[in-house]
Amino acid sequence: MPNGYWIARITVTDPERYGAYARALPAVVERFGGRFLVAGGRFETVEGEAKARNVVIAFDDYEKARACWHSPDYAEVARLRERAADVDVVIVEGAGPSSM
Repeated sequence: MPNGYWIARITVTDPERYGAYARALPAVVERFGGRFLVAGGRFETVEGEAKARNVVIAFDDYEKARACWHSPDYAEVARLRERAADVDVVIVEGAGPSSM
């Protein structure tokens, strides 16, 4: 079964508030078996428009990725991010062996 992913592109507007969110998020993600693959770091925009921060979180499957996002635990943590960042997030299913 293919993994599920959160892919987030972020412009932080209030570093202090966003920091509280970033510190609280890993515990919620881990409860759903998620693991951070990308959390900031260097990047190069090779096409289109970029935001200053990129995050990719992997889950065992698409359903777990969705369940985490829609959970009451995440909703509570997400409130910490309100007014702290401009965020675009997609939840995607990974490619299976025969998808390419």
